[in-house]
Amino acid sequence: MLQRTRNGRVKTVLVAGGAGFVGSHLCDALLARGDRVICVDSYITGSEDNVRPLINHPKFRLIEKDICHLKSLNETVDQIYNLACAASPPQYQADPVHTMMTCVAGTGNLLSLAEQYHASFLQASTSEVYGDPVEHPQTEDYRGNVNCTGPRACYDEGKRAAEALCFDMLRAGRADARIARIFNTYGPRMQPSDGRIISNLLVQTLSGAPLTIYGSGNQTRSFCFVSDLVAGLMALMDVDPNPGVPVNLGNPGEFTINQLVNLVMSIVPSTSTIVHKPLPQDDPQRRRPDISRAKELLGWQPMIPLAEGLRLTADWFTASIRPDGRFDSSKAQRRSRLPPRSKAGRTSLDACQQRTAP
Repeated sequence: MLQRTRNGRVKTVLVAGGAGFVGSHLCDALLARGDRVICVDSYITGSEDNVRPLINHPKFRLIEKDICHLKSLNETVDQIYNLACAASPPQYQADPVHTMMTCVAGTGNLLSLAEQYHASFLQASTSEVYGDPVEHPQTEDYRGNVNCTGPRACYDEGKRAAEALCFDMLRAGRADARIARIFNTYGPRMQPSDGRIISNLLVQTLSGAPLTIYGSGNQTRSFCFVSDLVAGLMALMDVDPNPGVPVNLGNPGEFTINQLVNLVMSIVPSTSTIVHKPLPQDDPQRRRPDISRAKELLGWQPMIPLAEGLRLTADWFTASIRPDGRFDSSKAQRRSRLPPRSKAGRTSLDACQQRTAP
């Protein structure tokens, strides 16, 4: 069914960071429901391979540009999603000044466009705004425990500043801004070299390299499959009225890194050994979202259990391997279609997720 505005027009949606891992899946979903999509990406961390199948789509337009320099468009837009920022520690720490400027100046540019075109705006924030939390699980009211001068601050504090800017614009009546606090997300089209735990483990397992665990492996994370996240982002953008508060989007199933390693090795049999390395500075010990607000306001909760999502992701990584053992994501694009979400809406979290003891 076509998604239309109040006056009957098909929506035009700008997706900043649309050639990235999450952004490209969002572009797919928006086009599938009939929207026109303008994808803006600098290709700093995004990949043309992710959107190559969309290039000839009549409702898809690609603009190669950094949002730090995006001051104008030549057409009206109805919605703006801001997913434009490096999101893994090796990537955002590679150029921390640019990361901070993307979060602040880039978000400011997109908010100005939202104000100009009276477009709804969704900021992809992050669970990193909670830092190394002392509250568990994390609700949206928790204000965080963040090192504002550490090596992760460019991202953690950049995203916090972007949230503040969004809410200033919302309170001033200048932009219909919404905030999604995204927890760890995984799935097809993850960059093999992005340094995230799931991509690291899959690359190491498939190549027979030692599996790297930082610290003891008893630290916990919660992992949300990308199709679930995209559904949550779209639900938050489309809900009326604007909730006016941040909304956690993530899977509340909590796993230790050791449990994740064992699950990956059960899905992709490997002779890889395990090596332990020191835990990076300011790395959170526990991370799990409280998604009560998303359930109440959006009617949303994740549906894909970790084991199923890992199999789909492992299939994509396997299809990406070239004869020389290196990864080529273009080889796997035909496999990157995700399972549809059930129209019934939900599956039982208790049946498909494992939690560690508090």
